[in-house]
Amino acid sequence: MAGHSKFKNIMHRKGRADAVRSKLFSKLSREITVAAKSGMPDPAMNSRLRLAVANAKAESMPKDNIDRAIKKASGADAEAYEEIRYEGFGPGGVGLIIEALTDNRNRAAANVRAIFAKNGGNLGETGAVSFMFDRVGQIVYPASVGTEDKVMEAAIEAGAEDVESDEDTHTIYTAFEGLSEVAQTLEASLGEPKSTTIAWRPKTLTPVEGEPVATLMKLIDALEDDDDVQNVYGNYDISDEDLETYAG
Repeated sequence: MAGHSKFKNIMHRKGRADAVRSKLFSKLSREITVAAKSGMPDPAMNSRLRLAVANAKAESMPKDNIDRAIKKASGADAEAYEEIRYEGFGPGGVGLIIEALTDNRNRAAANVRAIFAKNGGNLGETGAVSFMFDRVGQIVYPASVGTEDKVMEAAIEAGAEDVESDEDTHTIYTAFEGLSEVAQTLEASLGEPKSTTIAWRPKTLTPVEGEPVATLMKLIDALEDDDDVQNVYGNYDISDEDLETYAG
């Protein structure tokens, strides 16, 4: 397995206040509704829905919210959400991939473009950034689940490809085709994960230092705050000191 890098999904970068948690629940609900609408409304028969529900539970989303999101998919007034990927560059030449679920393509595109323009970034064409990333399965456990060696051993036995550990989390990577099987094996040995998802993992990292760190974090935060945006991924490498100084 490869060595560690400082990359991790922005969704796990920082703690959330109540207002941010409410927005998170809204995004989780949207993913559940889309997953339920794309297949059977039964998590046991729909792998995407099963992952969406598991991720919602991991964030302590109430059961009533989850049930409502599933039922919404079969309602006559259910919104027709479209999955869209945007790619662009942030301060310091950082590549960013933005995944959105929206019921208004024009609004989503205009908002994302405006956020890039206002925060020192440039929205690019599809494919401008994604070639610098791998599409992978990503399984995240809290650090409390065990030592790095314990998680590494469990990951190897489950057939995972890589593990990155820090003081907060263990992030396990798999081939995205084998995500479900690896996740089930890991759950038997490590318990339920914090999240299980398909993610974009950078092949190489772009160092960012000094003032551009602050601008980059403002750009990412603004993207995350947009209602249509589900996930933001970047290939940045920022030291803990610069992150504390310029984004703390």
